[in-house]
Amino acid sequence: MERSEIKRWLDQSEPEALEALFRRADEVRFHELGDGVLIRGLIEIGNACRRACRYCGLRAGNHALERYQMSDDEILKAVASIRAFGHGTVVLQAGEHEAFSRERIGALIGRIKAAAPRMAVTLCLGEQDEETLACWRRAGADRYLLKFETSDEALFRRIHPPSKGGAETRLPFLAVLRDLGYEVGSGIMIGIPGQTIESIADDLARFVSLGLDMVAVGPYLPHEDTPLGARFPNGPPDAPNQAPSSSLFTLKVIALARLLCPRAHIPATTALSTVDDEGYEKALTAGADVIMHNLTPHHFKERYTVYHSASRTQDSDSQWRTIRRAVEACGRRIL
Repeated sequence: MERSEIKRWLDQSEPEALEALFRRADEVRFHELGDGVLIRGLIEIGNACRRACRYCGLRAGNHALERYQMSDDEILKAVASIRAFGHGTVVLQAGEHEAFSRERIGALIGRIKAAAPRMAVTLCLGEQDEETLACWRRAGADRYLLKFETSDEALFRRIHPPSKGGAETRLPFLAVLRDLGYEVGSGIMIGIPGQTIESIADDLARFVSLGLDMVAVGPYLPHEDTPLGARFPNGPPDAPNQAPSSSLFTLKVIALARLLCPRAHIPATTALSTVDDEGYEKALTAGADVIMHNLTPHHFKERYTVYHSASRTQDSDSQWRTIRRAVEACGRRIL
């Protein structure tokens, strides 16, 4: 698909044409991956972060947030609950923080693999140095998720101040992950203030060139305790060529990602279900094949506020019922 065609689809608003796009993406998903929906068990192991990203509620400068870090025993107990649900993957997610050191995470991965050798371990722990990533890979980590957020380097610098000595984009980290043998997941936020529709087209082309194993896209949601959220409390400004953070635009990006990356795993995200009560179902019929089931203990989950979401008040059993209803409504099956 040429970039000009990608851009035309992003600009498309005719319901019949979009219905055809979503149907085509769904057909490609079925042809390449079947009718199953993969469930990943998510554990948000800590909400402290050393970074100052201007869009994220976990940013170091948010003094209104009550911080936490789960103990190893609490994490392993949550992993056991993931196994009890029958999920084959655990995702360990946290802000970047020294509490989750190279040695600690490496040992934790080893304990998870010892208890459940067939369980895949996905890490979402931000930007790390190569030796740390290599250590975790040797310990048994299978996948790493690190969104590059936007391919617009100027926009990335505005929303994501680098750490001391850090890179100005996340693309070099993705290359390191690939070289180390990880399955690599990445993606973008949609509707960041200042993000153009043209840059979204560039992001979609970047998915192809990166050869990603997983592509995650979700709408930008403002958090009032961040610089970006305070400036644009109602989401992206009404400006020419501003990419919207709407459900419909997000679904267009999901469908195009499926057509461009036919075998990549694409989640129906919690962020989309936050802006659209039928977000899971709509994403699953527009090319998505993965859902994250959040099994973070409730008293921690409500404090992991990258953005505010009603799902933060939902316990894991209730969310599981919601996921199952969405999958069944689409005529799909849980793997």
